[in-house]
Amino acid sequence: MEVNKPSNTNIKNKRRKPNKTKTLLGSLVLTILVIYAVASVVRLVKNPTNTVIVKEGKISKEETDTGYIIREETVLKGENYKNGMQQIVDEGKKVAKGESIFRYYSNGEESLREKIKTLDIKIQEALENNNDDLLSSDAKLLDSQISKKLSNINKLNSIQTIQETKKEISGYITKKAKIAGEYSPSGSYLKKLIDERSGYENELNSGAEYITSPLSGIVSYRVDGLEETLTTNNFDSYTKEFLTNLNLKTGQIVSTSNETGKIINNFIGYIACTSRTPEANGAKVGDSIKITLPSGKIIGAKIVQINRENDVEVTLIISFTEGMEELLLYRKITFDIIWWDSTGYKVPNSAIFQENNLNYVIKTRAGYLEKILVKIRKAGEDYSIVSNYSTSEIKDLEVAENAKTSLNLYDELILEPTEEQLSEVKN
Repeated sequence: MEVNKPSNTNIKNKRRKPNKTKTLLGSLVLTILVIYAVASVVRLVKNPTNTVIVKEGKISKEETDTGYIIREETVLKGENYKNGMQQIVDEGKKVAKGESIFRYYSNGEESLREKIKTLDIKIQEALENNNDDLLSSDAKLLDSQISKKLSNINKLNSIQTIQETKKEISGYITKKAKIAGEYSPSGSYLKKLIDERSGYENELNSGAEYITSPLSGIVSYRVDGLEETLTTNNFDSYTKEFLTNLNLKTGQIVSTSNETGKIINNFIGYIACTSRTPEANGAKVGDSIKITLPSGKIIGAKIVQINRENDVEVTLIISFTEGMEELLLYRKITFDIIWWDSTGYKVPNSAIFQENNLNYVIKTRAGYLEKILVKIRKAGEDYSIVSNYSTSEIKDLEVAENAKTSLNLYDELILEPTEEQLSEVKN
């Protein structure tokens, strides 16, 4: 009996069917993996991380404003202001009451100084030609002091110090000349030069006008004419309209005067600004704040006056006791008001949720989730500073006895916890 054998074609077809099935399954698995990978990438882009580590940080509430500098200023001006002035005390230096600040040149001073300068050269030549035996030990000591001052003068960078050093050198030369003159015969050439120089010097000093400080404070030669306008006498007058009408440029440096100077109270200064923020509208006289000066220096300040402009704006008068020297350059500045700041455990607001008017975070550790009660000390727009409740505070709260109440540095918290995660946590 003959048995029919399957043909080669049938065998190949049977073998191909399983291969097609495997191919379809492989393609399906690959497609699923691709879809999953794409979804994971999308989730990663939208939310790069779903946890955050608890770290120490700082948050603050700040605003930037334009402020007008108000100072207690006393302008000083002498009779000879048209002659030009010479600074005796440098800009920004502190002086005591009665101390000379600057002087006005006397009439014909330039001519007198040229004559004295010419005589100094002749006197010096006469001294060099004089017999050394005529010079006393005092004169030789003066030579040493003159040399020392001359060697140091190039290292100085203060106008006041340089002027004082030049004056000392001139004094030493004059003393040396007088000593030499005492050893010289009456009517000698050196004696005549010294007497002539003394006459010119007396004429120079008698014609100069020295301006002294009527009170202690900081010296400034930056006089802008607003010293009698922006005063501390009446803070009620400072309104938005009043300040705007001054037509001042923000950050403009006040130029140095060649005719006048002034003394500024270095113990307190003021800034007037207009603001419409909720913090400004809710502020009270006596509130302590901080301000940031143009240099970036942060100093303490206090609100001393609030003038209501309208329903949304107020003009604040803020006092401060630091940074007076820095602000001598300006009358109108850009500065920051720091209404409050707080440091501690800095946590994103997206990690905090509420239950029964209490605030919680979810801590994750090795896949295990815990709900932790936290105390919000200060809340910002994106972050909050939190801490743990004290034992006595917890007793006054309606929480379960086994509630977790300890948050530690470097704990890992869940951001934007889902309903599933919230239901998973254990009290």
